[in-house]
Amino acid sequence: MEKILYIEDLEKAENKTLYCTFDEKIEGIDCVTPIHAELCIKSLGDFIEVTGNVKGTVTLECDLCLEKYEYKLDFNIDELYSKGTLLGEYSESGQEFEIKDGQFVTDLNGSKEIDIYDLLYQSVILNIPNKKVCGINCKGKDFLTEENIPDPRLEVFKNIQINPKD
Repeated sequence: MEKILYIEDLEKAENKTLYCTFDEKIEGIDCVTPIHAELCIKSLGDFIEVTGNVKGTVTLECDLCLEKYEYKLDFNIDELYSKGTLLGEYSESGQEFEIKDGQFVTDLNGSKEIDIYDLLYQSVILNIPNKKVCGINCKGKDFLTEENIPDPRLEVFKNIQINPKD
């Protein structure tokens, strides 16, 4: 798939709609499998809508045990771009702004192309969980065992006794 979508090609397409498939690894992301995306790109007058589904498997590092694990991606894309004719004076090039609650538009500010590779990179990054945990039963590296106190200043807490109130 061409990584750059030229708006001129979209405007010339039947029903001003293009369908494309993306199947490759994305640089900067530890991909186990190529990222697979099925996209539908439509020109809607002053806007361009990109919708579709993205799947793939990436390698992440668990925040608890620091071991690597595979994470399956499966999410939908629904992006809206302004060609810059309506919103250009209110935003800077490439900036997102909110039209109404939960709906964001990226202003192309007169640009003649959309970088599909960059769109997919950003979408994958945003769909990786903030808290990366390898599994529901991950107990980390048992950092708080008596033999493995990570900071000598915490030594004082080993002998704390809590007496219940009568």
